[in-house]
Amino acid sequence: MGTVDYWSNAFTPERLALWERAVAGAGIPVKIRTKPDDSFCDPEEMIERMDELGIDTLVLVVADPDAWRGVHDFTSVAAASVGQVDKLAERFPGRFVAQWSYDPQAGSDGVRRARAALSKPWTVGLHLHTHSFDRPFDHADHYPFYSLAAEVGVPVVMQAGSSGGLSPSACGAPIGIDRPALYFPEVNFVLSHTGWPWVEEAISMALKFPNVYLGTAVYPARHWNESLRRFVGGAGRRKVLYGSGFPAAGHRHTLAQLGELELSQEALSNYLGENARRVFGARLSA
Repeated sequence: MGTVDYWSNAFTPERLALWERAVAGAGIPVKIRTKPDDSFCDPEEMIERMDELGIDTLVLVVADPDAWRGVHDFTSVAAASVGQVDKLAERFPGRFVAQWSYDPQAGSDGVRRARAALSKPWTVGLHLHTHSFDRPFDHADHYPFYSLAAEVGVPVVMQAGSSGGLSPSACGAPIGIDRPALYFPEVNFVLSHTGWPWVEEAISMALKFPNVYLGTAVYPARHWNESLRRFVGGAGRRKVLYGSGFPAAGHRHTLAQLGELELSQEALSNYLGENARRVFGARLSA
């Protein structure tokens, strides 16, 4: 079984200018992949890249364009549209799936929209761009969406750790998943972006709860601290997911660094794909 990238943003060429403007306005240093062989491209070229690198599936973030504008204008910059993913899923079955990025401010209307998105066969989970809303993971506004995830049987993937811009970071503290993981044991939660700078806190949540996982999107292996390196190859070999966070990190860029970790074949296979298949379940291969 090949690699699964659990978090990739929209990748087609027209998004490059949007990302460049967003990065310029972020207020802190942010990099994006701009080398031609690891950057934005047409779907056909992305499929060729995936085949070359052994990537089976990209899990794209999807939302209604301009549906919400929080602290970060995430949807118009990074998320694919429903129409785009419809076409990709039809042309390349199983290669492109999506997770619906919900708006916790939208109340029952937001839950209905998320339910409609989850009715698409290519929607494999819910997604939270945490810092756009400045709500910790145990905020009441998230619970209707967690309940929907439990009902439908999909995971929730969330940005954890520090904000990627000049906005509050405390809402991304990994400890916030403590109560939701208790209340919704049937929901798999993925704390993305390694939880940095609270990596040990994120690891402690993954160790405590069978339904809490870590994701490494936007953080290539050379940026991991020693605790995470040990965790991926040891106690956490079934609890960490590979992600690029494209275009913040490209697929060639992230995969090229994995040899430096000296992981066992079991740990590497789990990290690159098997853990994602456990988290997303049957929908990923449907």
